Amino acid sequence: MIENSPHTALITGASRGLGLALASKLAEQSWTLIIDARGAEALEAARAELAELTRVISIPGDVTDKEHRRALAGAARDVGGLDALVNNASILGPSPQPNLLDYPLDVLEEVYRTNAISPLALVQAVRDELKPGANILNITSDAGMEPYPGWGGYGSSKAALEHLSAILAAENPSLRVYRVDPGDMQTRMHQEAFPGEDISDRPLPEESVPGLLELLTGDLPSGRYEARAFFQASKG
Repeated sequence: MIENSPHTALITGASRGLGLALASKLAEQSWTLIIDARGAEALEAARAELAELTRVISIPGDVTDKEHRRALAGAARDVGGLDALVNNASILGPSPQPNLLDYPLDVLEEVYRTNAISPLALVQAVRDELKPGANILNITSDAGMEPYPGWGGYGSSKAALEHLSAILAAENPSLRVYRVDPGDMQTRMHQEAFPGEDISDRPLPEESVPGLLELLTGDLPSGRYEARAFFQASKG
């Protein structure tokens, strides 16, 4: 019988990619997990896999939906609060990516709602369920720091998340708020960004997980971190 863990994490976008890779590693360490994703079938497959190792609550839905965020907050309350919130869910936008002069503004609004506004909205929704010293990991991107042509929609949404995270940390010194760049990865989103190209040279999401674990289990101050830099530093 699986026992309840004293540690609990809420991970959005956990049916595949980086979210699932992180959830799998935390499941091995017996963390209680609350996971979500828009695709119910893929989320159920992830839940079944993770449930062999730990307690898992899966709630399909879209993080842009207020009622869905309320359900996630309710699940966090039911399990006694959160040690970690990982805002991993995001969307790319059109594929291939258009230049800003041709970017459909209704789609840009959707990208911003998902990638920048919803992470803050979820923090607001679970604020009363965050345990003392809880960690908030907002998954960002180097596209939010560098002006890559063709990445104006996604990149600017991640830039907004970067600054929102920094201000959230400054306003709440009792929380550890991390904005984390996982680096390029072999994921479906990355493939959508480069349709028809071979991205097999990119690292698997699992290679970024040790850095995320370092932030979740350590005592580093709030700030911006590159996930794979931890691994590279340990090799050095």
